[in-house]
Amino acid sequence: MERNIVVESLPQAPVEKREVEIVERKGIGHPDSVSDGIAESVSRALSNYYLKHYGRILHHNTDQVEVVGGQSQPAFNGGVVLEPVYILLSGRATTTVNGERIPYRSIATKAAIQYLRERFNTIDVESDIMVDCRIGHGSIDLRSLYDTAKLLANDTSFGVGFAPFSETERAVLDAENYINGELKKTIPALGHDVKVMGFRKGDTINLTVAAAMVGKYLKNEEDYQDKKEKAREMILKHVQKNTKRNVNVFVNTADSPKDNIYYLTVTGLSMENGDDGSVGRGNRVNGLITPYRPMSMEAAAGKNPVTHVGKLYNLAAWKIAEQCHKESNGEVEEIHVRIVSQIGRPIDDPHVANIQIVGADQATAKRYLKDFTNIADDWLAHLNRITDMLVKGEIQTF
Repeated sequence: MERNIVVESLPQAPVEKREVEIVERKGIGHPDSVSDGIAESVSRALSNYYLKHYGRILHHNTDQVEVVGGQSQPAFNGGVVLEPVYILLSGRATTTVNGERIPYRSIATKAAIQYLRERFNTIDVESDIMVDCRIGHGSIDLRSLYDTAKLLANDTSFGVGFAPFSETERAVLDAENYINGELKKTIPALGHDVKVMGFRKGDTINLTVAAAMVGKYLKNEEDYQDKKEKAREMILKHVQKNTKRNVNVFVNTADSPKDNIYYLTVTGLSMENGDDGSVGRGNRVNGLITPYRPMSMEAAAGKNPVTHVGKLYNLAAWKIAEQCHKESNGEVEEIHVRIVSQIGRPIDDPHVANIQIVGADQATAKRYLKDFTNIADDWLAHLNRITDMLVKGEIQTF
């Protein structure tokens, strides 16, 4: 198959050479990320059920998850959840096969509860969470596209990817992973709801961290301030290992001790007290929100991993960009990839796949035309590799 793959130069400054850069990451405990995580876990559970019982992944899209915040009364040395968080599972799934009903709501509910239990050990899933499953049957037209022998795109949409990460992007991602990983072992008072905003000006990277603190691990206001400062110092030390730029770290800047205002929670999750979340409002498939880079607005988490181009093309574009940059051995500073589908067209034959070499002249684009085209062609011809990684939980969607 001859695919429409276009390689070109893009005469603009790579993001690393610009004066200003902004990057954001919503951590795994942010309500939007919780929605993404649940949506993806439900899709994965349904996919594995379909594979086990029918030998193939049947049509479903479980990307309509809503987190409605509860009510809590946080306090030093404790606190209490007053009203549970309400989580709505919505979307579409194949519910019957040859007249046999599938326990799709039980599968979805179990997957959501298991996801929460495995990742957030400070919340009581039985008493602090209400899971309501309202997943329904898919529409006939989309399922007919899905059920053909040749997999067809279920939508006219596009996917976007870029490579490599800038220092600021790596710093933001690394900071959140560190806080929700190793640092939590040292400072248990740090909750799972963490957001990191990175702002670089010239050679100075500023990281503003919002980290929910767990009241039961804090004795009083002084203890809160001590642990917050310790966290700031350790985050700074950790991030500085991987950059020669100046780094500033700010933690919980909305605190106002004179007004007795602290980012204090019972569970370490802001959704306990009125903070809501939805699928697709947070990180893109590479784990970041990057307004200085090309992005897609698609909500990838929860979409079916077989024909939904809003999911597959974003992941494929990311992988193509990474491999193209690696192939250039550092000669190409930045790669942008965009892949556009056409509903009803085979998913492995997009309307166009566009690879842009940022900051390079046309001669560079010509030199890499064949190599980059082959890389894109290989990923598009084997989108099932991405499907397999998604079903096994080996690739992220947020």
